[in-house]
Amino acid sequence: MREVIDEAAATLTAAGIDSARVDAEVLAAHVAGTDRGRLFLDDSPGQDFFGRYADLIDARSRRVPLQHLIGTAAFGPVTVQVGPGVFIPRPETESLLEWALAQPMPKRPVIVDLCTGSGALALALSAHWPDARIVAVDDSEDALTYARRNLEGTAVKVHGADVTEPGLLAELDGLVDLVVANPPYIPDGVVLEPEVAEHDPRHALFGGPDGMTIVGAVVDLAGRWLRSGGRCAVEHDDTTSDKTVEAFSYATQFSDITARRDLAGRPRFVTATRNG
Repeated sequence: MREVIDEAAATLTAAGIDSARVDAEVLAAHVAGTDRGRLFLDDSPGQDFFGRYADLIDARSRRVPLQHLIGTAAFGPVTVQVGPGVFIPRPETESLLEWALAQPMPKRPVIVDLCTGSGALALALSAHWPDARIVAVDDSEDALTYARRNLEGTAVKVHGADVTEPGLLAELDGLVDLVVANPPYIPDGVVLEPEVAEHDPRHALFGGPDGMTIVGAVVDLAGRWLRSGGRCAVEHDDTTSDKTVEAFSYATQFSDITARRDLAGRPRFVTATRNG
């Protein structure tokens, strides 16, 4: 087992994958049906292990995302199913989640997760506030399929809609305690790694010439939906923190507008509070 994982890690390193050793072990654990920490306790995998493992290592060396190969992605305290057609949740967004979970909320808060994708943020928020009324919104049928699957058994309502749609969910006006969003925000034309460029849906990545098209729509919706004192958090490209702050500033309903960084220290999201 150690020898085959060493060889796999070398193959992935040669393919330019920074997390080669971790990926090799995660894929081995997936094929063996065990946890990564228990990989080396049994050095006699089943007869079909080596062929299946070689196929996965070959796919990973061609820069197919690890999450597509194992079918899941970890996000904070939850794990969601992912695959072709849906954006893979990233660790960077966990900083936004951590901020959201630290906010004071009423007993049964009303929360909206815009551009929900796989439903990862909505699922993590629901796990923390199981009595919350949460609405998860996306306009991609592929993403909605994954979101409904991941949110099955929770109280989260999955709503198919474009966030730029006029009058979207007008019944929520002035009632929402928290709006979170990880919208498409990469400026058009940016060159991305193969795992992203070739496998994440472009619709979930690019947000117009400056990356701000959907961010602006999210700010407008938050201004309409949030109650007095309600809060909003919007993720953005690491080049557009100032523009996101400006978007909240131009919408005069907001105060306490704060640019925040992710765990790697990069500008990652902006938070704001709805004025009275």
